[in-house]
Amino acid sequence: MTDLFPAPPVPRVPVRGGGAFPVRRIFCVGRNFADHAREMGAAAPASKAERGQPVFFHKPADAIVTGGADVPYPPGTRDLHHEVELVAALGHDAPTGELDGPGAQALVIAYGVGLDLTRRDLQGAAKAKGLPWDTGKGFDYSAPLSDLVPVADVGELASRTLTLAINDEVRQHGALTDLIWDVPEIIQELSKLYALKAGDLIFMGTPAGVAALQPGDRFTASLDGVVELQGAIVG
Repeated sequence: MTDLFPAPPVPRVPVRGGGAFPVRRIFCVGRNFADHAREMGAAAPASKAERGQPVFFHKPADAIVTGGADVPYPPGTRDLHHEVELVAALGHDAPTGELDGPGAQALVIAYGVGLDLTRRDLQGAAKAKGLPWDTGKGFDYSAPLSDLVPVADVGELASRTLTLAINDEVRQHGALTDLIWDVPEIIQELSKLYALKAGDLIFMGTPAGVAALQPGDRFTASLDGVVELQGAIVG
């Protein structure tokens, strides 16, 4: 069968040490830091027993922006927000059947730091009407992402923090120990809903401090001590 037009290129993320990570899907986790859940007006669980189910949504694979490229301010919004996040990259297909914690963790081959950019006004309007908020999250250039760092070079995640500075002013900072659902737990929950494959990225949720971005703003996001992402919002 002949294609009617040339197939678009597969989005790829550079990997420290060489090679590239071809992106299949982008999964995102909502309200995965208690302080952010509270700042968005949601209840935060007091214990693991009260967590309920994690909140998932998607971004298109071609929403990633790599190499520190400029990020265009998106159409349709006057309230673009930043959300700095740990990103886990899966390098293996999930087996059939229920995953345990070590089995889930073994699927991860690399980590990075990214921004879950959000058209907050569109998201808020959809939430108020009980409608899906895809247009608030899954738009073009909505997932700036650093190079990916192999798991072996990252070490213990529990000792790491996330930081985001806008125009050299720190806006967000959070410890990964504060995640409501950690990486293997999120992978276990996702595997109950989707066939996870090599090439999947998981944006793990953001700490408190989300706020608006304007054209001309410069951002520096970091998985502290591991990798950094720099870029700018352009009008």
